[in-house]
Amino acid sequence: MALSEQFLEEDLHPIDIVEHLAEHHDWEFDRLGDDQIAMAVEGQWRTYSVTLAWSGFDETLRMVCTFELDPPEEKLAQLYELINMVNDQCWAGAFTYWPEQKLMVYRYGLLQAGGQMAAPEQIDTMINAAVLSAERYYPALQLMLYSDRSPAESMQVAIAEAYGRA
Repeated sequence: MALSEQFLEEDLHPIDIVEHLAEHHDWEFDRLGDDQIAMAVEGQWRTYSVTLAWSGFDETLRMVCTFELDPPEEKLAQLYELINMVNDQCWAGAFTYWPEQKLMVYRYGLLQAGGQMAAPEQIDTMINAAVLSAERYYPALQLMLYSDRSPAESMQVAIAEAYGRA
């Protein structure tokens, strides 16, 4: 059964849908309020903190996927160069670094203007895309930060996206 079939008869709040998805995937989550939920999503390299918040004002479902990153001070310029390279390859969402919190952040906003409602599959894909992007570029970040590799050289270890089917 498709994820959306569970919700055909209901008009659910986007965060209610996210909560159902978290339960479906057995992700640890905490409903922080009516309009916000935080989850822990296990990846291959680490556990990612994923937070989604609904803004009724601009009808946007905002998502941030974070993981801790404490780069050496002398590598910050190279980190920002690498983030620019990574973002050139990301078509949905973008990475940024929050130095005060020491967090690498992937952000995405799903616009729902005009009373649109996101399908559960759409939200599930949004969350999975964030985690997969973090997983894809994590090795490049680590290599660049803790070796003598340049940002361009480090990008070579980013796991390539697969197209088609085997």
